[in-house]
Amino acid sequence: MRQIWNPEGTWKKQEAQYVFSVDSESLPRYCEPTKSPSSYVLYSASSSSFSLLGREGSNSTMRPASSVKILLIEDNLAEARFLQELLKDSLCQPFSVVHVKRLGEALKELENTIFDVVLLDLTLPDSQGLESLARLIEKIPSLPIVVLTNTNDDELAIRAVRQGAQDYLIKRQINGTVLVRSLRYAIERKHTLESLKAMNQALEMRVQESTQELVKAQEQNQLRSEFVSMISHDIKNPLNTILASTVLLQDYEQKLSQEKKVTLFQRIRSASKNMAQLLDEVLLIGEADSGQLQYQPSVINLDVFCHQLVEEIHLTSGENYQINLDLKLSFKDVVVDSNLLRRILMNLLENAVKYSPQSHSIQFDVVVQNQTIDFCIQDQGIGIPSDSFPLLFEPFHRAKNVGSIPGTGLGLAIVKHCVEAHRGKIWVDSQIGIGTTFIVRLPLIKASEL
Repeated sequence: MRQIWNPEGTWKKQEAQYVFSVDSESLPRYCEPTKSPSSYVLYSASSSSFSLLGREGSNSTMRPASSVKILLIEDNLAEARFLQELLKDSLCQPFSVVHVKRLGEALKELENTIFDVVLLDLTLPDSQGLESLARLIEKIPSLPIVVLTNTNDDELAIRAVRQGAQDYLIKRQINGTVLVRSLRYAIERKHTLESLKAMNQALEMRVQESTQELVKAQEQNQLRSEFVSMISHDIKNPLNTILASTVLLQDYEQKLSQEKKVTLFQRIRSASKNMAQLLDEVLLIGEADSGQLQYQPSVINLDVFCHQLVEEIHLTSGENYQINLDLKLSFKDVVVDSNLLRRILMNLLENAVKYSPQSHSIQFDVVVQNQTIDFCIQDQGIGIPSDSFPLLFEPFHRAKNVGSIPGTGLGLAIVKHCVEAHRGKIWVDSQIGIGTTFIVRLPLIKASEL
């Protein structure tokens, strides 16, 4: 199963391939791959008047504090008329009452109208006891409810309050003052509860955000620690080589042959070069992570540029590898950041050489089309395991099958940052034991467009 990967996007399964792509684009054709429930908000008119509760998203406007709308759920017409008369005679607050006889009617009313408080009889034709209370609370949790009953039952009253009722009134003990006071207190208590609930939810969100920030900070500290550890390890090796070679040259200069001296100097030079390269790569990663990686475009001759890269690879890797350069350039003079492009292509070409058996050829195709420049580097090397793809472009990550092949794990992270600086894209197509193809696509800017 081959793997095609792009460092942004989501996995898709497509024609026996696992494709990770930011869009619907496939690999360039010229480069053949290696095979919630509703919420409620609280309105408060003033500290000295009623607080009005309304459903979020409602088209209605907030009513003035002088109007309190009550939903009366009572099947006994005489008792309903009595309660309305008590409210009508109230001098401290005008009330507007909508009367229904059944719970089903009340639930329909609540779908279309905003009420400030509910007066609920617990004995209804279509619902009995605290079931009515539960269904109303489920419908609109933020609506204050005052329970009405003919029974002087303290246990039932406590259960009603525990389940969400704001008050419990016995009908035969009600007068105008008691009823109005109960309604006003119910609204204010519910207002306070909803405010506390909102504050608690906001506090929980703050705690979650702080926790996430703390976890992120801990992860960053862990990454920094691992980064320092890896850098220390990778710098220590060339330093030890330099130290050992200089000790031999200093202490045994007279006994060493000229050939041995040349070998030691070459080791020192190579170790110094590796250490300088590592520090340079770390510096670039740091600039990219801090947003300071600069894109400095200029005009280059792509033909000359690519031939020089291949020549340099041949000089460093010897004649054991054949790089086949194939150029299809509709424009030779293009605008890129030559330093960043060099890092992209050198890292990919060096990886192709490093992870391929000797005497195997490496294909390097460059195609300039109307709007893009495509670089395709294809090897016949060890391939990349599928579990390495999510971390392939992360600093210091190396696939588990690299064995003793040397490397810092910074090359592909640098490639990714340099491609992003050009606002380009990168694809990877790999199969274990068959080889790997990297494709980099950069936007084409012609020299005439500068």
